[in-house]
Amino acid sequence: MAAPLAPAAPPAPPAPRAPLAPRRPPAATPPPPPPPSPAAALRRNVEPHRGLPGLIAKRTQTFSLAGPDEAFMGRSRLLLDVVFDRYFRVQGEGWDRLPDVPSLLVGVHAGATLTMDAWMLVYAWWRRFGADRVLHGTAHDVLLALPALGELFRRGGVIPASARSVGAALAAGHDVVVWPGGEKDSMRAWTRRDQVELAGRTGFVRQAIRSGVPLVPVATVGGSDTAPVLFEGGWVARRLGGKRLLRAEMCPVVLGPPFGIALEILPAHIPLPAKIRFELLDPIDVGDDPDRVDDPAHVQQLYTEVERSIQAGVTRLARRRRFPLFG
Repeated sequence: MAAPLAPAAPPAPPAPRAPLAPRRPPAATPPPPPPPSPAAALRRNVEPHRGLPGLIAKRTQTFSLAGPDEAFMGRSRLLLDVVFDRYFRVQGEGWDRLPDVPSLLVGVHAGATLTMDAWMLVYAWWRRFGADRVLHGTAHDVLLALPALGELFRRGGVIPASARSVGAALAAGHDVVVWPGGEKDSMRAWTRRDQVELAGRTGFVRQAIRSGVPLVPVATVGGSDTAPVLFEGGWVARRLGGKRLLRAEMCPVVLGPPFGIALEILPAHIPLPAKIRFELLDPIDVGDDPDRVDDPAHVQQLYTEVERSIQAGVTRLARRRRFPLFG
């Protein structure tokens, strides 16, 4: 007979469950980065280019709002004073018209690629205000990209002539001076030296409206006499591809040492000792409505007012000229 079967073992109790891990709180949103200080190096957006245009864009992509290098300006002051007081015999007036608030100065300049009237204005400002009130000059990318001259400009507080850099400087509470006519202004023929050339560019008006700052027209004479332009050379620049390579629409023929008469794309002359005069004119209020930046009639009205003011000032200063070239 077979042995009886053993009873089945009772089932094992279920294993205890591991306790659930506590839920992690959601990650905190990081605070926004602080705004850049006025002295910080800023970057502006530039279109990608290859070759020479790409090199120029790369060398001018960053800019600083630190203003003039006070140590450098102090070391250079003796030489700059001689150039200002003795060589160009600069006379400036109208300082009492300058508003107490940051302003956008608008002027004309001349002298081909070396616009000494513009830089004498910037130096006159520094001599008057020092670090208490910073003025940024503006310059073409090609000049800022040059190894020596570009560094000299930066030490003088110069920034690129772009909406990004000008807007940032005004937002930092600094003054800015622009020359809207660009090379059409600086390279105009000597026979048109007393004709204001803003080239129909109204961007400075829109910038003043966006930033809520007054416009201060500045009249200047004498720059054309430092480097008389015999021929503006627009067609030469087109044939040489100047606009594509250097954003240059003019290739002037300039009279001056050391070459006598020369075709000039980059600085290649020594400025003649012409007398330079400038005058700060009555400020122009652009209003307090930023939406009017899209009002073409309002923008054109302000542009025309600035142009007429500068032309009247230039005509008035030109009457003081005693000699054709040396003031």
